Amino acid sequence: MGSLGFGEILLILVVALLLFGPKKLPELGKAAGRTLREFKNATRGMMEEDDDKAAAKKTEEQARP
Repeated sequence: MGSLGFGEILLILVVALLLFGPKKLPELGKAAGRTLREFKNATRGMMEEDDDKAAAKKTEEQARP
C-alpha cells in the first residue's frame, strides 16, 4: 500500500467536516494532539526505563569477576 496523496487527505477532511461539523473539528484536533503527546511521553518514559535497566545490567556484569 502506498502513502496517502493530496486527494485522499482532502476526501478524509471533507468527510470529517460533514460528520462532525465545523464547531467540533477544532476540539477533536486538540484531543488528538493531546493523545499523541501523552503517547509520545509514555513511550519515551518506557525507552528510558529500558535504557536504565540495560545500563544497570551492564554495570552488574562488569562488577562480576
